[in-house]
Amino acid sequence: MPEVTARGLRFHVQECEGDGPVVAFVHGLAIDNLSSFYYTLASPVAEAGAHCVLYDQRGHGLTERPPAGYTVQDSVADLFAVLDALGHHRVHLVANSFGGVIALNAALLRPDRVAGLVLIEAHGPGEGPLWHEDLLNTLAKSALSLEYERTADRLLASGRRRLGRLTATAGALLNGTTLVDDLAAAEPVRPAGLAALTCPVLAIYGQHSDVADAGRLLLHHVPDCTLHTMTGHAHTVLREGTADILEVLLPWLAHHAGAQKAAR
Repeated sequence: MPEVTARGLRFHVQECEGDGPVVAFVHGLAIDNLSSFYYTLASPVAEAGAHCVLYDQRGHGLTERPPAGYTVQDSVADLFAVLDALGHHRVHLVANSFGGVIALNAALLRPDRVAGLVLIEAHGPGEGPLWHEDLLNTLAKSALSLEYERTADRLLASGRRRLGRLTATAGALLNGTTLVDDLAAAEPVRPAGLAALTCPVLAIYGQHSDVADAGRLLLHHVPDCTLHTMTGHAHTVLREGTADILEVLLPWLAHHAGAQKAAR
């Protein structure tokens, strides 16, 4: 099923068929989309016996891009609406970067629907108002660059069509919607919220990550949390450390989700 309609929007989705537990993947922001998981973790997880669900968030990839509705609450509602449209109730969530904010809030809002969390370089845990200042600054700078330097046009003209299309989508998202403003108003998941999580959590962070403090907060406050630090890596562990992630992720899913083939 290439797309579903949820909350009045057409969402691009992909499913990797498996007869085991459902694992849904939540990607990061702007230039990201479901392909970041499709070409890294989803196929091995499906081969291990899980049923994998991937979707482009609103405004990303091939999903529709409305002008507004990019709050964390909207993103959580979108996630559950897509799962409902596909007929999936209880799932494990695997989230990367800002997708972690969505996954954490989803697990807190509907613990009956989230059986476990795998958070890869995830934003979300925080204690103060500046918890995502670096991310917001990066997005604001990117928005200006994409609008005034015509980056997408230059990439397309040079023959780098795939990157040019991704960049054009990111530019339209950052400059043509309320995404940045909505994210600026987002609140972190504070220690009390982390302590309320009822599902097991696997947190994976790079040794040199600029969001490594979020991993330490998860370890210290989530009742059932395993923190894995990837030596020599920074924020790009999903792309650059895929094999190492799978060595940790597959056994964890085998234990917590019952994807028995993952232990091989």
